[in-house]
Amino acid sequence: MLARIPSATLHGVDGRPVSVEVHVSAGLPGFTVVGLPDAAVRESRDRVRAALLSSQLSWPSRRVTVNLAPSGVRKTGAGLDLPIAIGLLVAAEVLPSRCVEQTGFVGELGLDGSVRPVPGIASLVASIGAQQIVVPVAASAEAALVAGERVRPASTVAEVVAALLGRGTWADTPCAAASPPAVSEPDLLEVRGQVVARRALEIAAAGGHHLLLVGAPGSGKTMLATRLPGILPDLTRDEALEVLRIHSAAGASAGAGTFPSRPPFRAPHHGATEVAIVGGGSSWLRPGEISLAHAGVLFLDELGEFPATILDALRQPLEEHVIRVRRARGAIDFPARFLLVGAMNPCPCGEGGLPGACRCTETMRRRYLRRLSAPLLDRFDLAITLGRPDVEDLLGGPPGDSSAVVASRVGQARALARERGVRCNSELRFDAVDSPCALSADAAALLERRLRSGTLSARGLHRVRRVAQTIADLDGVRGVDERHVAEALQLRSARTALVAEPGQ
Repeated sequence: MLARIPSATLHGVDGRPVSVEVHVSAGLPGFTVVGLPDAAVRESRDRVRAALLSSQLSWPSRRVTVNLAPSGVRKTGAGLDLPIAIGLLVAAEVLPSRCVEQTGFVGELGLDGSVRPVPGIASLVASIGAQQIVVPVAASAEAALVAGERVRPASTVAEVVAALLGRGTWADTPCAAASPPAVSEPDLLEVRGQVVARRALEIAAAGGHHLLLVGAPGSGKTMLATRLPGILPDLTRDEALEVLRIHSAAGASAGAGTFPSRPPFRAPHHGATEVAIVGGGSSWLRPGEISLAHAGVLFLDELGEFPATILDALRQPLEEHVIRVRRARGAIDFPARFLLVGAMNPCPCGEGGLPGACRCTETMRRRYLRRLSAPLLDRFDLAITLGRPDVEDLLGGPPGDSSAVVASRVGQARALARERGVRCNSELRFDAVDSPCALSADAAALLERRLRSGTLSARGLHRVRRVAQTIADLDGVRGVDERHVAEALQLRSARTALVAEPGQ
């Protein structure tokens, strides 16, 4: 007998529908899985057999063939265990075929018959068009966010069979909470001094501009970067769904029963591999840190310690907001729209900004700075040098604005950007910059002088104009004058100094 069970497999962060076809026939006992299964799917035979026997269900001593259609798409993960088990029971006539009509299944099986969650449950259930979808209880809250009342939670194979036969009932489908639990974010009020750095942080948040912080240890680079998410706006519904799908595919959602509301913050160590940062892998192509930071902040501390190959791999997603992973086994495009914040010392010893304190040789400094290519540095809209805060500021200086106050100004600036048809000013197209960013005559003359002197490139020109527009939005004015352009240029001063270093 033949059974067909709807399910899905994960492809990047997207789910792809899969029809699990199970055929039981006379012949020598055997179990074969075809349809481009990976190792985890091929091993389902032993998990399914042990789960059925542990649930007091029969295992047919006949020839079993499982086909995963479409056969030309590679199937990955253990999420096909449950549909294979149900298809086997239907094909062996243990379950009537009418019991599984318009019912999809996703879940891994334990040897004791338990149904376990799998990565990417949000994307998997979204791709199944059945009227009801059976999922593990541990992942049902996350599945309900995208599939709603179609979700049928189950904790064991025996519960699934009993519910399908009408001898038991499905567990109640959990309802998504109105909002996730409140998380205390670091407040800008705790930052003393660093007026220029605080201003750059506000501009970066308001316009979505990438930020580079250069300074000696103890100047507050990490402290500032970790407070950037607190002044960013909440995620929109579409952004929250994208973030949920990405984190679910990476196995980092922990079965969340609510949509994320705050921008994610990722801070990978400089020893992370290129695959961990960019994404990919051998058999299972997973999203990397730059995709996990989608709609949020990617913070690269000790930027100069990251391998040059990883840093240059950021150039394409910074421009296109997507990372294109190409492997022999497949090609996947991962979302990668993030706000990049880099922090680095001026030299390997960190004391390069203090006269007479640097212990590095010229060769050491060249090697350290060579990892930052000029094209990568050109993608930082803001690059500033930080000094250690004054003692007076640390001990009793006046506090700056809190994150809530700054976030209010950021929200107003973003509202003006939405009137221009973009999420933030950093997304203004090159051919659309001239229209919203009306320059005064003095501002245009200042930019012309920088272009003629060679200190500003064509890409840098557009980035400066976008930053200047953001500054004007924060100031509550429509036009861009010389003061806005001068501040935008000044906030790129550290980038100019790095490019001018010997060996660059």
